Amino acid sequence: MIGNSTTAWGWPAKLLHWTGAILILLLLGHGWWMTHLAPRPDRFAHYAGHAGLGYDFLVLLMLRLLWRWTHAVPALPAGLQRWERVSAQAGHVSLYILMLGSTLTGWALAGTFRTPLNKDAFGLPIPSIYTSQDRAMHGLFEESHEILSYLLAALIIVHVAGALRHHFVKHNDVLRRMWVGARSNR
Repeated sequence: MIGNSTTAWGWPAKLLHWTGAILILLLLGHGWWMTHLAPRPDRFAHYAGHAGLGYDFLVLLMLRLLWRWTHAVPALPAGLQRWERVSAQAGHVSLYILMLGSTLTGWALAGTFRTPLNKDAFGLPIPSIYTSQDRAMHGLFEESHEILSYLLAALIIVHVAGALRHHFVKHNDVLRRMWVGARSNR
């Protein structure tokens, strides 16, 4: 199925979800590693690679948002309590806000290096959204990017826990219908 329905996600939505999930995990892991463990002489190359992958993730995120806004979103299972529906909706909105915020602060941060980080992972040029050699602005964007990324990581853990709760405790098809190759019970 290509398009989403009121009961199932189409393959483009699944592809965008899981590709984004993999990129986020790579970006979070690499971001932590490059700021804590990477040898100092190699850090700029790691920052450039991280920025490049971040730009490509931003494009994927925009495609995902467009898809979500122009296609049906499967309904939550019947029988959920009001707090479950509200938390699911708030969680998804917060995930998108944090993905966008983290990516945009990273993009702004990329313009504060002596040599701006302005290429994506494929070497394509990316325009800067902010350019400055002001160390205070560098620090502000760096700290904002880090905080938003840690919040995103924490919310991803909650998101995964929620999906597993739906599967193993609630015994509904919320996880199954997003899983690649799986079909909904409906």
